[in-house]
Amino acid sequence: MPTTVHFSTKDRILGAAEELFAQHGFAGTSLRQVTSRADVNIAAVNYHFGSKENLVNEVFRRRMDEMSERRLTALKAAVKEHPGELEPILAAFVEPALAMAQDRHGGGAFIRVVARAYAEKNDSLRKFLSDQYGHVLREFGKAIAAAIPGLTKEALYWRLDFLSGALTYAMADFGLIKRPAGVSEAAHREHAAHELIRFAAAGFRR
Repeated sequence: MPTTVHFSTKDRILGAAEELFAQHGFAGTSLRQVTSRADVNIAAVNYHFGSKENLVNEVFRRRMDEMSERRLTALKAAVKEHPGELEPILAAFVEPALAMAQDRHGGGAFIRVVARAYAEKNDSLRKFLSDQYGHVLREFGKAIAAAIPGLTKEALYWRLDFLSGALTYAMADFGLIKRPAGVSEAAHREHAAHELIRFAAAGFRR
């Protein structure tokens, strides 16, 4: 018999919000739509989140906390096992994100939410992401600076920003190269990661 997965009220609200934000954006989604999709009342949203702004933040926290932990764990291993090498550092940044994009439990919807965050000017969300996850970029910045000592801090952060944008593009599968028939999602993701890491490494070394 198939296993039945039971989601908590909070998880149902987050899942519904994630799907709706992906479809309609943050401004275009009302709490009423979220409660209808999650089959809960507005009191449940207020109890768990307090406001729409907090709900938006928690949609990101649910995915970003785990991805950030995976990135930092991989970064620590890369620096220890491959001292002075750039590609393993970039792999630690790229691979956990691409793995999350392939998560069958809403990973694709979340990537579209990330794309919305880039497109919509939401200052409170950007502040939340900077406050909560800025330390992850700083750790990668330090590791890359150690691997490429001649790179200025300004150039380093420009290039990290470009890498983040390219990674979001790859995660959202917007590109011209689609998964060929007969190639598994895991193999396609591994190939995408390999090509992006090579591309980024060349850019950082210029």
